[in-house]
Amino acid sequence: MLDDFLVRAGLAGIGLAVAAGPLGSFVVWRRMAYFGDATAHAAILGVALALASDLPVGLGTMAVALVMAVTVATLAARGWALDTTLGVLAHSALAFGLVAVSFVPDARVDLTAYLFGDILAVSRADLLFIWAGAAVVLGLLVWRWSALLTATLSEDLAAASGLNPDRERLILTLALAVAVAVALKIVGALLIAAMLIIPAATARSLARSPEGMAVIASVIGAASVALGLLASLRLDTPAGPSIVAAAALAFAASASLGRGR
Repeated sequence: MLDDFLVRAGLAGIGLAVAAGPLGSFVVWRRMAYFGDATAHAAILGVALALASDLPVGLGTMAVALVMAVTVATLAARGWALDTTLGVLAHSALAFGLVAVSFVPDARVDLTAYLFGDILAVSRADLLFIWAGAAVVLGLLVWRWSALLTATLSEDLAAASGLNPDRERLILTLALAVAVAVALKIVGALLIAAMLIIPAATARSLARSPEGMAVIASVIGAASVALGLLASLRLDTPAGPSIVAAAALAFAASASLGRGR
C-alpha cells in the first residue's frame, strides 16, 4: 500500500494534522502565530546546514528549530518584547538560510520544495520521521496538558498552583519546533504556520471545551489534507498550497455559520 505515492502523501498529511490540531490550539490561545513563522523561517537555515554537511534534512531542520525554540523561550523569560525579538530572529534566520543555500551546489533546484513543500515526494523514511515527530508532539502535550492549560489561562494562577510558567512555555515551544521540522516536507516553511493556525481557528467556533477544540482541529486538518490532495490531483495544482487553501475554505464556512447562528 505504501508503494502508492498518494497514499504516502495522505498518511503524511494526517500525521501532521494529528499533531497540529492540539498544538495549533495552544498557538491560537497564546497568540503565538508569529513564533510559528519564526521557527519555520529558521528551518531554512537548518536545510542549508544539512545540505552543506551531508546530513539528513530532517535532522538539520530539527536542530535549528530546537535552537530557535530555546532561544525564544529564554528571551521571553527574561522579559524581552517578543514581537520585536521574533521579527528580528525570523527574518534574520530566513535571510541567512537563503544565503547559505546559495553556496550549496545543486541546492537551488530544491529550494522551492523547502519553501512550499512537496508532499507528493514523501518517501517511507519521511513517513516514519513525520509520524515519529507527531508522536513526540502528542506525547509532550498529553503529558503536560493540564499544566499547559493552566499556564495559558493565567501565569499567576499557574505559579500559585506550584507550576513553572517558563517551563511550560519552553515545553510548548519545543513541541512547536518538532512540528515545524515535521511539516517542512509537507507544506514548506512558508505555509507551516497556516496549518497550525487555520484548523485551530476554525475549530474554536465549533468546540465546547479545550479538548474538543484540539480534536476538531485535528479532524479539520486531516480533511483539509484529503481535499487538498484531491484538488491537486484533479486540477493539477501545487499540493501544499492546495491543502492550506482547503483549510482556509473550511475557516470561511465556519465563520459564515457562526455569523448565521
